[in-house]
Amino acid sequence: MMGSCTTVPALLNSTSNQLYLHFHSDISVAAAGFHLEYKTVGLAACPEPVIPSNGIKSGDRYMVNDVLSFQCEPGYTLQGRSHISCMPGTVRRWNYPSPLCIAKCGGTLTNMGGVILSPGFPGNYPSNLDCTWKILLPVGYGAHIQFLNFSTEANHDFLEIQNGPYHTSSVIGQFSGMELPSPLLSTTHETLVHFYSDHSENRQGFKLTYQAYELQNCPDPPPFLNGYIVNSDYSVGQSVSFECYPGYVLRGQPVLTCQHGINRNWNYHFPRCEAPCGYNVTAQNGTVYSPGFPDEYPNSKDCTWLIIVPPGHGIYINFTLLQTEPVNDYIAVWDGPDHNSPQLGVFSGNTALETAYSSTNQVLLKFHSDFSTGGFFVLNFHGQFALSKIPGFTYHIVPESRLQGMVSESVFQP
Repeated sequence: MMGSCTTVPALLNSTSNQLYLHFHSDISVAAAGFHLEYKTVGLAACPEPVIPSNGIKSGDRYMVNDVLSFQCEPGYTLQGRSHISCMPGTVRRWNYPSPLCIAKCGGTLTNMGGVILSPGFPGNYPSNLDCTWKILLPVGYGAHIQFLNFSTEANHDFLEIQNGPYHTSSVIGQFSGMELPSPLLSTTHETLVHFYSDHSENRQGFKLTYQAYELQNCPDPPPFLNGYIVNSDYSVGQSVSFECYPGYVLRGQPVLTCQHGINRNWNYHFPRCEAPCGYNVTAQNGTVYSPGFPDEYPNSKDCTWLIIVPPGHGIYINFTLLQTEPVNDYIAVWDGPDHNSPQLGVFSGNTALETAYSSTNQVLLKFHSDFSTGGFFVLNFHGQFALSKIPGFTYHIVPESRLQGMVSESVFQP
């Protein structure tokens, strides 16, 4: 204590097990000095802190300036101070009250694994909830979701899991009642967990865990002959579609989706494009291939194609490849939809660039092969502008491209 004093100081209490005393005198005025006594006393401690439900306390010393820390069990959020210290003073107390651990209504989770709880868990959830949790993982990862507890009012209080970041994203699970749901695998790095309750009958709710897993790609499709693939993203959850070139028909599923799960694979076998043995085709123009093209056509086949172009058009047919067994294997063409129509011709042998013109917008093709010798053919058809027939004149189909500037050219012959 500095300075001159003749008053006996008040009782002093230290707050630790060490005390430092310093006496100083100057060059003038001596005095009687001082006499003091000390004795050890037990130090007062701060009271036992309240450990929050679903929380964990770190630190076991409650003396002055000692610090305690608190954290919550997974799924709970700390409300209050995570650290409190014992303050000096006549009455020992902590500088802040103990915190609480609460299960919040919604939030964003960015860890590679975590826990989501219904508000109030393990107690009952409140009424009229509308809670959304967003699981946000690095790109290339999905969430493996497992349920540890589940109990809601059946058909009234629902938990939804959505495969994406929006409330319009596809729902991969909707649950209500007492049955524990099966595990789920999201297929995007953003997953929504949505829980809503009505005004009555509240129950314990749910506890679920999620763990990130790597979204590996599905295997690349094999070479897709006679067609093309739309979309080259083969990651989980993505879909690819398959389309054939004109003249070919798709055999199999047109759309395949890369499935989630431990073993990544497509949900169907890959389709293929085939040149069929006959079909009906409605188009302005197109191509007809021999069955199995580019392989040789099989023996003993009878195939029929009905070609329909828009009304008011005729059909121009030309062979770009004709290589069949003469006479025995042939393509017959009728100027109409059935065999009762006038026949435009029968084509056979090795002569390419054969042509035919129809007077109607429908043509029937028939291909026949006998029991031996294969071959190929390719014919193209084009819908062309048709001129009305005039009695006594020979009818011709005139390509639209030739109609430009044909005023002086005769297109009818008597």
